[in-house]
Amino acid sequence: MSDQRVVIVTGGGTGIGAATARLLRAEGHRVVVSGRRAEPLESLARETGALAHVADTADPEGVRSLVAAAVSAYGRLDGLVLNAGVGRGGSVGEVTLEDWELVMRTNLTGPFLLLREALPHLLAARGAVVAVASVSALRNGVGNAAYATSKAALLQLCRSLAVDYGRLGLRANTVCPSWVRTDMADRRMARFAEEEGLAGGLDEAYGEVTRLTPAGRPGEPAEVAAAVGWLLSPAAGYVNGAVLTVDGGVTALDPGTAAFDLRMEPRTGA
Repeated sequence: MSDQRVVIVTGGGTGIGAATARLLRAEGHRVVVSGRRAEPLESLARETGALAHVADTADPEGVRSLVAAAVSAYGRLDGLVLNAGVGRGGSVGEVTLEDWELVMRTNLTGPFLLLREALPHLLAARGAVVAVASVSALRNGVGNAAYATSKAALLQLCRSLAVDYGRLGLRANTVCPSWVRTDMADRRMARFAEEEGLAGGLDEAYGEVTRLTPAGRPGEPAEVAAAVGWLLSPAAGYVNGAVLTVDGGVTALDPGTAAFDLRMEPRTGA
């Protein structure tokens, strides 16, 4: 890829997507931010100079219009950040068919459609794809069947790209964040705080859900964006099919040792 890249960021109006768009624009790249709501996209476009394009990437026509807009505006397409996603709770026996289909359509079928549409341009540019999955692709939690399944499948979709098109110069990698302070996570934390009667609101809720995280806190969107930006860049030129956890160390933890709360001290003497 040239020094100045053209990148589409889905789910680009808020959270990790918006942080990624800001980072890429600050580095001088051309960015198209997409999503289903015009207001946050247009606000980000005014702030950063990105191109806003309203599109539902779960709809084939929306995908066609998005790729066409990027290529029409900038003449090429070097990268995709597959960030759009939704979550719906429920175990296998509880999640409704409607919620299951919504999650799969948004988190998996949408990226598949966008990749198919963008693939000729990405191959011409010897470009890069980064999917924003989740630690839920690697570890599971209670009542998370649809979301975890969709994110695990998204991870394998990216690995399929790496295997099938790596010799043609295309790279595809996945980042797996844990709890990150985004609008979507804030809504979940607000419900959790209400359900548990946490007087400290969002801050206490985030504290509870990251209590076992070695970093001791949730992530920030800019921290995930930095990982995404690196994977898109030539500095990651030999990184393909990789899964990068951006999770404060939570997937490194053996939960079976958490009850001991050990503090390891260095050995002294012979």
